[in-house]
Amino acid sequence: MESKRQQKYSKLIQKELGEIFQREGKPLVGRAMVTVTRVLMSPDLGVAKINLSFLLADNEALFTRINENKGQIRKFLGNRIGKSVRIIPELVFYLDESAAYAQHMDEVISKLDIPDPSDEENEDTSDD
Repeated sequence: MESKRQQKYSKLIQKELGEIFQREGKPLVGRAMVTVTRVLMSPDLGVAKINLSFLLADNEALFTRINENKGQIRKFLGNRIGKSVRIIPELVFYLDESAAYAQHMDEVISKLDIPDPSDEENEDTSDD
């Protein structure tokens, strides 16, 4: 379980990275929307595991580009939080597919042929 300190850092990094992807990282992500869905800090606060979700993007290509520019993103983060933390954590990015999965499931469910509840009630007459 994360300590209060880890949770505090997680929230700070999640907020700052969200802003970095909207501002400084704009040339990197283009018109894609990047959401930092979750940040988990290591106990020593030296590593941040970051889940990212994308909209309006080729997920694999954007994820690769973000990983290739991890040093630059970490530098932006350092410029923002460097005065309030002792070390800028190493960034480890993970692709969060849950939003895409949820959208896919919505599409699947919307295509199902589900009978009306009123049809079901007629069949449920019990023979006592």
